[in-house]
Amino acid sequence: MGAMIEAINKRVSVRTYAHRPLEEDVKEKLRDLLQHQKPGPFGNAVRFALIDLSDQDKNEISHLGTYGVIKGASLYVAGVIGETRGGMVDLGYCLEKVILEITILGLGTCWLGGTFNRAGFARRLGTSRNEAVPAITPVGYPAARRSILDRFFRRMAGSDNRKPWSHLFFEADAKTPLTKEATGPYATAFSCLRLAPSASNRQPWRVVKAADTGPFHFYVERTPGFGQMMRAADLQLVDMGIAMSHFDLAAAETGLAGIWSESDPGIDGAGWEYVMTWSGQ
Repeated sequence: MGAMIEAINKRVSVRTYAHRPLEEDVKEKLRDLLQHQKPGPFGNAVRFALIDLSDQDKNEISHLGTYGVIKGASLYVAGVIGETRGGMVDLGYCLEKVILEITILGLGTCWLGGTFNRAGFARRLGTSRNEAVPAITPVGYPAARRSILDRFFRRMAGSDNRKPWSHLFFEADAKTPLTKEATGPYATAFSCLRLAPSASNRQPWRVVKAADTGPFHFYVERTPGFGQMMRAADLQLVDMGIAMSHFDLAAAETGLAGIWSESDPGIDGAGWEYVMTWSGQ
């Protein structure tokens, strides 16, 4: 099992952190990691920043708060993206890769898209009018026990539950479920995609396998009313980027190289929105 596949299977949302500061050499590894990220599938580069609040007073930390969702963390990774075509997808794709690399370092993380002071982080990062901070993640050593609020959020989100394959993956059209047996060498890539985290655990991704070896067409099935709740960022497109990252990384680690392209096959998916296509090389 490759390092990324192992991290995908190991990663969980950590909302409660030990009161143990990260060593300086670990922080340096994080800074170096953030400086060497490639653009996402749409070609947008994400600007990453490591925000260290360990020397700040409680008022400053509270001002940049996470509304009580995160306990004990003083270090955050934030992703900044311009208002460009495919930007939200690329933000999700690139930040999830960063999160998985942080997981390999033995640290905890948690996607935050709607439960943090977005304006406060934006000011801290000096974003321009055409830039957004769709999501952040705390970084640190997980606490030995989860807080009561942490357990509540996990139970409410159904974080341990995943939709069945038949609801997510399809063959040739939007009606024929894709069986595990029919995925062939891509079984691991699909399994890792299914484990992708998503806002409120909605799992909005839908994938259609066009032939035995692809291409694989990625769609978003939007949750009605979700956009009205999260107007500051299109989190379901961020979710698509996260899922695409899992598929791409797992495919690569199982020896299946591929490229992303925009090749809309025009499949009628009863309201699905086409996002992108992965084709093997």
